[in-house]
Amino acid sequence: MNDSVVARPCWTILAQKAEDKIALIQNEMMLARQRLQSLQTSEQRIQKMYDEYRDGLTKSDAQSVGMREAMNQRQFMSQLLSLMQRVKTDILYTENTIIGIKEQLIVQERERIKMQTLADQNAMAVQREENKKDQRRMDALGVMQFNLKPQA
Repeated sequence: MNDSVVARPCWTILAQKAEDKIALIQNEMMLARQRLQSLQTSEQRIQKMYDEYRDGLTKSDAQSVGMREAMNQRQFMSQLLSLMQRVKTDILYTENTIIGIKEQLIVQERERIKMQTLADQNAMAVQREENKKDQRRMDALGVMQFNLKPQA
């Protein structure tokens, strides 16, 4: 009965596929972080614009600007607040997306480690089997040399 261990490339292929998935997830993470950074920058710009208009409105109240201009400024500020709320909602959504991506990355990393471990174990088993075969050949060669040695 032949119990020889055979190298199984499936484990290395599965480990490589897991690494490819990790690379895709990391790319997705990078894009989500860039989006978050962009949203945070937009939030800061909108906040700055809102603050400037609010300051301008309080100064213009002191200068008694026309009713129509004051209404337009207030309406614009209201639109800025609405936009700010939308950006904040997008930021929360993107942060939650990043959390989900991190969880996917952890799961996939575990899968990669598992496949790599199986590939390594298979490679070690094949190497042990090869070592045993080499040892048997060496033993057989030693016995043959001993048997061929002239007896004194």
